[in-house]
This record gives sequence, C-alpha cells and structure tokens, in this order.
Amino acid sequence: MFYGKKVFRTLILILVTIICALSMSTFNAYAEGGDGLYLGGFPAGFVLDTTKVEVVGICEVLTTKGTCSPARDAGIKAGDIIAKINGENVTKSADINEFIARDYKKFEFTIIRGGEELILNVNPVKERTSGGDRIGVLVKDSISGLGTVTYIDKTNGKFASLGHPVTENNGNLIKINGGTVYNGLIYDVKCGVRGTPGELRGVFESSQIGKAEVNCHCGVFGKLADGYNCSKLTKISTAPIEEVSIGTAYIYSTVYGKDVKTYKISIVKVDKHNKDNRNFVIKVDDKELLEKTGGIVQGMSGSPIVQNGKLIGAVTHVFVIIWIPAIAKRHF
Repeated sequence: MFYGKKVFRTLILILVTIICALSMSTFNAYAEGGDGLYLGGFPAGFVLDTTKVEVVGICEVLTTKGTCSPARDAGIKAGDIIAKINGENVTKSADINEFIARDYKKFEFTIIRGGEELILNVNPVKERTSGGDRIGVLVKDSISGLGTVTYIDKTNGKFASLGHPVTENNGNLIKINGGTVYNGLIYDVKCGVRGTPGELRGVFESSQIGKAEVNCHCGVFGKLADGYNCSKLTKISTAPIEEVSIGTAYIYSTVYGKDVKTYKISIVKVDKHNKDNRNFVIKVDDKELLEKTGGIVQGMSGSPIVQNGKLIGAVTHVFVIIWIPAIAKRHF
C-alpha cells in the first residue's frame, strides 16, 4: 500500500505542476495602467450575476385555502431555465415577481430543459402572508466562487482576475449581468488526487475589490471600488510575449490567509501565436508550494507571473468551479 501511495504521489506532482499561462499580450485591451499598475496575487470572492434564471427547487405556497405549488402542477422541474414569461425575456430572478404581478389572464412560461424549449401554462396564487402572487419555485440567478486577482489598474480604476473564463459544465462561457468581487481569505488547501483537482478553501470578506463587468476568454474584469487602497501592493510594469523567454520566473499567489508569497517556476515553452491565448507553459519548481498544494490548484488561477521584474501573464488551467451552496436562492 505504501509503495503504491508513493508512486501515485509522484504521478500527481508531474500532472499538476505543468500548466498553461496567458501572456500580458492577451490583456492589452485592459491593462492601461502605466505607472498605476499594481501586482495582484491575492484571493478574491466572486458573486456573478448571470443572464439565466435556473430553478433549483419546487416549494409549496401557503394560501388562504391551504398549500399548493403552481410550478409543480404546471410541470416545472429543478434544473429548468425560465427563459420567458408571456414572451418577455427573464434574465434575473426579480423578473418573475414583476411579470406574474401583472394583470394577465394566463401566464405562459418558456422553459429550457436539456437544451429543448417547452411551453408551460402556470397559474400563480396569492400567498397568504404577503398577499403577493407566487408560483412555488426556488431559483438562482448568480454563481459564486474563489479565484485570484492578477493586477490592479489604479489609474483607470480597473482590475483583472482569474485568467480564464467562468464557464458552464459544458464549457460554454457564462454571460454575466455584472456582479461583485470581494476580498477573500484562504483557510485551507485541498491537495489534488487522481481525477480530482485540488482547491483553495476560503471565505469572502465584506470589503469589496470592485464590480465585475466582463467575463471573457482572459478572465473576469471589472471596475475597481472607489478609494481602493493599493498602499500594500507592489507597482509593476508589463512585458509583451516577445520578451518572455524559457527559464526562471515567479508566480505571486496566496495559499493561506491573505499574504501574497512568491514561488519559483520555470517557463518551459513559449508559443507567441497560440489560438487559445495560452502563450506559454510553466512548471512549478518551488518546494514549499509543492509541499503545500502539490502544484497549481483551483483558486490559484489568475496568479500573476513575473519574469525579469515585469508582469508577463497569469496562471490559467482547465477549471471547474466549485459552487458555494448558499447562492441567491429566492422564493417566488
């Protein structure tokens, strides 16, 4: 058993320490800071508002005549996407209350289930306590997770993070309606095992980094919170992919608490014209980081990469978000 475990650990280290990275060339549309650019590497908590309203549960509505669930009676199920009500697009949970409060004789719900579109007729009822119309569903219109900030652009009031897009399980990019990015604190690390990537475990703080505006192939970008304090951050200049070379570099990341630390890596391949904007491959050499995490784990994506004193890119990898269970469930 111990022999097998030892060999297995060696394999894991080989698998998780070879990763791809984005070059600063892919950030050019966003990194405009000049003298006002600061190095990231610290954790962030993301609450992103999506453009889809997903049913996460069916519930009963208490009326003056007892309990019932119009949604269940109509055939709505957990996992359904409520796309339209009477032909009007539903892009946030508040739309449901707004639409069913209108004086319509019937309510036609357009539902997306397994990629197929269904039309279901739902008859809202009056909730006894509030007097409002309800259909008996729990929905979510936001997603949450942990990641790492790449840089702060103080001059232009912007920030960059994650180094990869937030995607659905099928790999499709998730459209967002904005969101809030909070400061984070890491309290534990789960090392990767075969078939399951490791992850940083952390909590959200109440203080904000800023508002999310864009979810794209390079990560999540947004507007920096007014008065954001950069006094403890390191000013940095950038270098294009043409200046990146095979050899020693460093990543800046946080694997415990809020303290950013520097870890040694090697750039083992440079690809200036990669179609997926993954312009170089890095290998983790730092013994301390390998002992703590086994390499790169979920939550470290977006960690900035520095070579010759300049910011050259950010860590990225195939990423499956571990959603926080308590995410914006609302009763309608």
